[in-house]
Amino acid sequence: MVGMISRRTLFAMPMAALAQQTQPAALGTRLELLADRFLIERLSGGAVQRLHHPVRENIALEHDAPWEGSGTGYHTVFQDGRIYRMYYKAWHLDTYGKTPRPVRIAYAESTDGVHWTKPDLGLVAFNGSKRNNILFDQVNGEQCHDFSPFLDPTGKVRYRGIGFGRKPRGLYAFHSNDGIAWELSAKEPVITEGAFDTQNITFWDAGIGKYRVYLRDFHEGKRGIKTAVSEDFLHWTKPEWLEFPGAPDEQLYTNQVRPYYRAPHLLVGFPSRYTDRGWVPATAQLPEAEYRRQRSQTNPRYGSAVTDALFMTSRDGRTFHRWNEAFLRPGLRTRDNWTYGDNYLAWHVVETEARHADQPRELSLYATESYFTGESSRLRRYSLRLDGFASVFAPLDGGELLTRPFTFAGTKLLLNVSTAGGGSVRVEMQDAAGKPLPGLSMADSHVLFGDAIEYEAMWKGQPSLAPHAAKPVRLRFALQDADLFALRFA
Repeated sequence: MVGMISRRTLFAMPMAALAQQTQPAALGTRLELLADRFLIERLSGGAVQRLHHPVRENIALEHDAPWEGSGTGYHTVFQDGRIYRMYYKAWHLDTYGKTPRPVRIAYAESTDGVHWTKPDLGLVAFNGSKRNNILFDQVNGEQCHDFSPFLDPTGKVRYRGIGFGRKPRGLYAFHSNDGIAWELSAKEPVITEGAFDTQNITFWDAGIGKYRVYLRDFHEGKRGIKTAVSEDFLHWTKPEWLEFPGAPDEQLYTNQVRPYYRAPHLLVGFPSRYTDRGWVPATAQLPEAEYRRQRSQTNPRYGSAVTDALFMTSRDGRTFHRWNEAFLRPGLRTRDNWTYGDNYLAWHVVETEARHADQPRELSLYATESYFTGESSRLRRYSLRLDGFASVFAPLDGGELLTRPFTFAGTKLLLNVSTAGGGSVRVEMQDAAGKPLPGLSMADSHVLFGDAIEYEAMWKGQPSLAPHAAKPVRLRFALQDADLFALRFA
């Protein structure tokens, strides 16, 4: 992809060398996830970073209404006060990949993020009736393609959104006061450079004090992602390619990037990876071979291409740390599976009550399934522990994590950590040169074991960390059969 090579050399350097070239990171009391290499200077022993995977849960929505169908997708989900809102394209693809009806933009809502309903909005007629959940079906007289709204924290309007229209061709800006009645913010498209044939998304990026967009384009026939920024949501900079240092040159279909709400300085994305090996022998052994053959009569890739979801993070909005293995695999399902269009994760995660009463709140994610098959499709909910995208893990034989130097604010250290019954975590605080601080050495650390979102690190004599606040320090963790997901000072 364009721009991939320019920073590859930088990211190939030893992390210790990179850390020495930078000032200590100023953490304050913010949450830091161990989903990238930002805090990690060295892993030793058996310690490794590992990706975690969402757990399959209930069906959130059946897209079986006459105006929906097997092509329904591009979901946007966010919490808005006491309700959760969902926006998506309602569409149908028959078993030959033909499109017998146009795309419409539809809406659903929930009070818990688990069970969803399609309210009768009374806005758009379908087959002579307005008893449906269709928000709108045209942009400037032409069918729309996608629509991704968000809550605008600037206060200028309550909701904004962006979507692809074809007359003239480009991304159009929308605004709303209630999330239901939407108006164009400008008659003409606000961005015209790009292919746009995906879920294009925008949000307010508080880290730079501007709006940011992620959109789709092609380079040398391959699908990729660009970004641009704007101060007023109407005038945008020239889109630039994202960079993925060290990652393979793969085609990415969606992007699903947004600030992680618990650590908004970190952008988290769930792009869909598009893979087409053609009609090799293994293709014929995938589920529902007959559907696959029918679709391939319209276009060979409709039968042979598959999609899964990846995980990536960024701290500047353009350079991303992308995990190479799948975050969400197609999985061991024998029908409505392993198709192009499946496993698209919604934009974005939301926090919900856990499925069991004795567990803390969790993240809910939503992914498409049964795409391109039959007369309908589904949106399934998945769950993940808070901050649980990735961790530093060590087996029972042990391993260590040493952080780069940083400064903090507060008096105590809280860990999002999970150990086995026979596992443990111990913590040492060092000065910037690596010397253990008095009373905070590894020998002073109490052995920690358990599973909690915020587990307080403890040392003998319960010393306060306040004397070391605002001074450059490091942390050294000794892990045994344990995962460390995140940390923060409080």
